[in-house]
Amino acid sequence: MQGTEDLYSVSSPRRVLSFSKRRKATVSFLDPDDKAASGFGVSGDHGPKSSEVYGFVGSITTVVATVIFFVWAYVPENWLQAIGIFYYPNKYWALAVPTYAMVTILLALLFYVGLNFMSTSPPTSLNTIFDEFSREPSTFIPLREGDEQPIEPISDIGINKINDLMFNNVK
Repeated sequence: MQGTEDLYSVSSPRRVLSFSKRRKATVSFLDPDDKAASGFGVSGDHGPKSSEVYGFVGSITTVVATVIFFVWAYVPENWLQAIGIFYYPNKYWALAVPTYAMVTILLALLFYVGLNFMSTSPPTSLNTIFDEFSREPSTFIPLREGDEQPIEPISDIGINKINDLMFNNVK
């Protein structure tokens, strides 16, 4: 059975609080960087993270696949047959697959830009200035004078005021 002090203790990774009725409240801080306390220089988790392993395996796989691709694409067929490699795709695919991939990516980007142009309002439309969330500025008269005045309610600045500020006050 646990003692009464354990019932009133609160543990966290950084500190332990004890609220025992018999003793005064004590606080002890555990330093996670203290290597002497655990005997090892690392915390409870040992070994590399899974994302590090996947990244390492992915980078090695990419390098090996690139080397195999370039050997297949550039080494003459009689050399490949001399070292015992008889089954491999036609050399046509060494140019066709990267070309198809680049054309597909280019067409996808053009389709994306075209779709955005189709879903955007024309420049002459008032929908580029006003929408359902637009708020007209209200007339705000402060009740008090002095430094502490309330903040005005949020609203959109009208296009006429913007044009006046940008183009009519030029010196």
